[in-house]
Amino acid sequence: MEYALLIYDDESARPDPTSPEGQAVYEAYYAFTEEITANDVNRGGEALHDTTTATTVRVRDDELVVTDGPFAETKEQLGGFYLVEAPDLDGAIAIAAKIPGARYGSIEVRPVIDFG
Repeated sequence: MEYALLIYDDESARPDPTSPEGQAVYEAYYAFTEEITANDVNRGGEALHDTTTATTVRVRDDELVVTDGPFAETKEQLGGFYLVEAPDLDGAIAIAAKIPGARYGSIEVRPVIDFG
């Protein structure tokens, strides 16, 4: 079964990507991605730009409403995701626990609906 592993953290607390701490985080994500790819459970994923680049779209009473920013004010923002293959929820949780962001943010594990 496929699971989306949604990575949430506080954008304002992220280290500068050019700092030694930021480079260490990047290297940890690279190693994690290499591991799940080597284990043939990686089905995709991407890092996302900060929420300052987000646009939210709604249609209310047939009217298009477009607003800058994410859909809700929260302390943690969606920063990226992985799509993985796991035999069950426990397997997906084990993979999610290895994501570097789990150490300072949270990982939401969601099963993907198979419409086939």
